[in-house]
Amino acid sequence: MPAGWPRRLAVATITIGLMMSVLSNSMTNLALPYIAQDLNITAESSIWIVNATQIALIISLLPVAALADIVGYRHVYRFGLVLFSLASIGCALAPSLPWLLAGRTFQGLGGAAIMSVQPALVRAIYPRSQLGRGLGFNTTVVATSLAAGPSIGAALLSITSWPILFAVYAPLGLISFVLAERYLPHTTHTHRPFDVISAALSGATFGLLIFGIDGMAHGHQTTIIVSELALAGALGTLFVWRQKRLAEPMMPIDVFRRPIFALSITASTCTFTAQGLAFVSLPFFFHTVLGRDATNTGILLTAWPLALATIAPIAGRLADRHHAGLLGAIGLTSMTAGLVLTALLPPNPSSADIMWRLVLCGAGFGIFASPNNRLMMNAVPRERSGSAGGIIATARTLGQTMGAALVAVVFGLFDFSSGGAADAARAAIWLGAGFAAVALVIGSLRLRH
Repeated sequence: MPAGWPRRLAVATITIGLMMSVLSNSMTNLALPYIAQDLNITAESSIWIVNATQIALIISLLPVAALADIVGYRHVYRFGLVLFSLASIGCALAPSLPWLLAGRTFQGLGGAAIMSVQPALVRAIYPRSQLGRGLGFNTTVVATSLAAGPSIGAALLSITSWPILFAVYAPLGLISFVLAERYLPHTTHTHRPFDVISAALSGATFGLLIFGIDGMAHGHQTTIIVSELALAGALGTLFVWRQKRLAEPMMPIDVFRRPIFALSITASTCTFTAQGLAFVSLPFFFHTVLGRDATNTGILLTAWPLALATIAPIAGRLADRHHAGLLGAIGLTSMTAGLVLTALLPPNPSSADIMWRLVLCGAGFGIFASPNNRLMMNAVPRERSGSAGGIIATARTLGQTMGAALVAVVFGLFDFSSGGAADAARAAIWLGAGFAAVALVIGSLRLRH
C-alpha cells in the first residue's frame, strides 16, 4: 500500500462515524411528522424521539471518554459503531414509540462512544505538527453533515418511508468498523479501575441539568424545575469534590487550573450556545417574520454551515502555525458581528443581504472552532486525551442544548398571536450575539498566556 494510505483510511473510518452521529439527529428532526403519523402519536410525544438521544449522549460522554483512556480509544470507537448500527436497525424496525425510544437511547450511547474519542483518535492519527489540520477536517465534516442532513433526509423520504433514515447507518457502520479494525492506531492504556460512582454522579448531574433546562423551555412547574437544577448542582458539586480527591479522576479537574484550557472550554460552551440560539431561531425568523417559504428558508440556512465547512480546514492549518487566541478573537469578532447584523436586518431584505451575514457567522465560527480544539487537546497530557475529548464533546452538547432551550424561553416571553413573532425572533438572535460576545472576551484573555 502506498505511503500515507493507512492514515487516510484511518481518517476515513472516524469520518464515517462522525457523519453518522451528526446526520442521525438532523435527518430524524425532518422525519418527526411522518413518524408521529405512522405510529399514531402526538407531535409533543414525537419530540422525545430527539430528546432520548440527546439525554443518553450527554449523560454518557464523560464516563465513556474515561473508559476509553483505560481500555483504548479504538476499542471504544469500534464498540460505539456496533452499538449505534444495531440500535439503528432497531429504530428502523420499531413498531411503537417505546421501542423507537429505546433504539434512540442506544443510538445516543453509541454516538457518545463515537464522538467522545474523536479528538483523541485525531491526536493519535496525525503528527503533532498537523493536529490543527486534522481537527479542522473534523469540524468540516460536522458542518457539511449539518448542511446536508435535511437534503439527504428529504431525498430518502421521497423514495421510501421513514425507517430508511435509520437503516442506512447499518452498512455505513459496517464499513467504518472494518476500516477501524485494520487501520486505527493502537494507543497506550491507562491502568486504573473504572470509577462507577463518578460515572453515576456525572450522568445524574447532566441528566438533571438537561431536564431542568428542558423544563424551562416547555413551561414545567417552577418547583420541579428548581428542584431538578438544585439537585443537579448538588450532585455536580459532589462529583467535583470526588474528582479532586482521586489520584486518577474520571474528569481531570487539574486541567481546569490551566488558564488556557479553562478559558478555551468556557469560550467553546458560550459559542455553541450562541450557535444553538441562532440555528433554532433563524428558521422562525425567516419563515414567520420575513415570509420566506420552507425551500427558500432551507437555502438561506445552508450559508452558515457551508461557510463553516469551507473555512474550518484553512483555520486548522493556520492553527498549526499561529496562536489560537488570536485566531479565536478574529473568528468570534466575525461571528458576533454577523449575528448583530442579522438581528438588524431591514423588513424586506434580499436573499443575498441575508446570506452574507450568515457567511460571516459561519466563517467566524470555523476560524474559532478548529484552533480552539487544537489548543485544548495540546493542553492535556496524551494519556488523558480521551477524558479531554469527553469534556470537549460535553461542552458542545451542553451549549447546543442550552441554546435551543433559551430560544423556547425567549419565545415564551412574547405573544406570537399579537404580532410578537418578530420581536421574539430578533431577541433570540440578539441573545445569541451576546453569548458570542462573551465568548470573544473570554477567548481573548488567552492572548496573555
